Amino acid sequence: MSRIGKRPVALPAGVTAKTENGVLSVKGPKGELTMSMFELIDYKVVEGEIQVNPINKTKQARQFWGMQRTLVQNLVDGVTEGFTKVLEINGVGYRAQAQGKKLKLQLGFSHDIDLDVPEGLEVKTPDQTTVEISGIDKQKVGQFAAEIREWRKPEPYKGKGVKYRGEYIFRKEGKKK
Repeated sequence: MSRIGKRPVALPAGVTAKTENGVLSVKGPKGELTMSMFELIDYKVVEGEIQVNPINKTKQARQFWGMQRTLVQNLVDGVTEGFTKVLEINGVGYRAQAQGKKLKLQLGFSHDIDLDVPEGLEVKTPDQTTVEISGIDKQKVGQFAAEIREWRKPEPYKGKGVKYRGEYIFRKEGKKK
């Protein structure tokens, strides 16, 4: 039995959910999100909550039960509060600048990196070394943050590169004289 899957997902005031044609859609103050339903899981919208239960007791249904409940919770959290990832850039000459629907990065390469911001995301740069990515879809926010970080991962000697706020970088000792 899944401890996470047993708990129903509460729908706050102003959030509605409906299921039709194999798609669960959740609508709230920040927008609307949809998710295709997994065939071995039963989704019920009753009295201000969404219940997620396996249809049968097969191993695969039990494996997906908790994950599907978490995905439904992410939909509800996204349309009510949204999600945010903050990236920090460390290094001499490393900068970021948001320009409308583009993000311009200078990460020590011979050329600037121009990234298109995906639809539904908002990117802000409060200062040159901080990038804030926010949106209602947790997967899109995390994926775009990972793509930015992929350009220059933090290295273990000086810690230069792009890292998540609060991320611990394992440091190594350099050469000894």
